[in-house]
Amino acid sequence: MDDASIITWLVVAVVLLSVVVFVILTVVVILVVRINKIVKHIQAVTSNVAEASEWLSPGKVVSSIIDIFRK
Repeated sequence: MDDASIITWLVVAVVLLSVVVFVILTVVVILVVRINKIVKHIQAVTSNVAEASEWLSPGKVVSSIIDIFRK
């Protein structure tokens, strides 16, 4: 092989590796964005469950019933 063909093959290899790295970075960014959306939904559900369990706690229910009859 002469020098020109070696340089050509090296350029092709560098371009292919650059494309692969770009694709991998794009996939990682897309996955991070999707995971972030899922985490936000999970946090909202967790907050709702915490509020519901607090509202349905026996102490809260009994005190609410007592407050109703006191009025």
